[in-house]
Amino acid sequence: MFDGGFMNQPFAFGGEEGKDLFDEQIIYRSSLQNFLIDTGSEVILVDTGFKADFAAPAKKLGAPLYMGEKVAGYMEAFAAAGYLPEQVTKILITHKHPDHTAALQYFPDAKVYISPEDADAMKLEGDNIVRAEYGTVYKNFPNAQQVAPGIWFVEAKGHTKGNSIIIAENDGLYYMFHGDVTYCDAALKANKLSIVFEDKDAARETLDRVREFIKQNPTVYLSTHCPEGYENLEMKRIMKL
Repeated sequence: MFDGGFMNQPFAFGGEEGKDLFDEQIIYRSSLQNFLIDTGSEVILVDTGFKADFAAPAKKLGAPLYMGEKVAGYMEAFAAAGYLPEQVTKILITHKHPDHTAALQYFPDAKVYISPEDADAMKLEGDNIVRAEYGTVYKNFPNAQQVAPGIWFVEAKGHTKGNSIIIAENDGLYYMFHGDVTYCDAALKANKLSIVFEDKDAARETLDRVREFIKQNPTVYLSTHCPEGYENLEMKRIMKL
């Protein structure tokens, strides 16, 4: 939806040690994208972006984050992928923030899977809202729920109090849609928390589990806020730590 942006190192790395320890002149690429999984029998969205009329902040010298130039609105991008809203059966929400949830309104017939904490925070109600029931151990994550064959909704608290990640298994690879566990792949590799979180201790535990999972399983790491997200997907690039 957006591309050609940037974030500085204090924003991307400064969640634990503090922003002052990092160099604001070191810049990482930024973008905005969400993801769609077509299983052949279901069309499943991982997050939904902003509403159609969203206008991103303008580029500003010294800004910690610039989302980039607008490529397309969420529904334009969705249509360009070749799908209709009524085809979507499930929407898996990593967390409550509007760049991940604001377009939910365009899919009234889909089942929306979301953590209980973030559902409460958003005041989501209705028969289509499915509060995650986790309860199953998945690899090194103690709480997960299988929402379709080979697709797991995994508790990953920290960025928000109800933060989740989604992992889809296909052809021996694990596709990790992690929302905002890190804002860029460089932070994952450097083992750094970005500055935005609601529970720092939980965010650290989640990042540790994510890194351990990646070390043990061939994982394609799919970020929302950096172009490595779509590049990793296009190339089926396995993350190395």
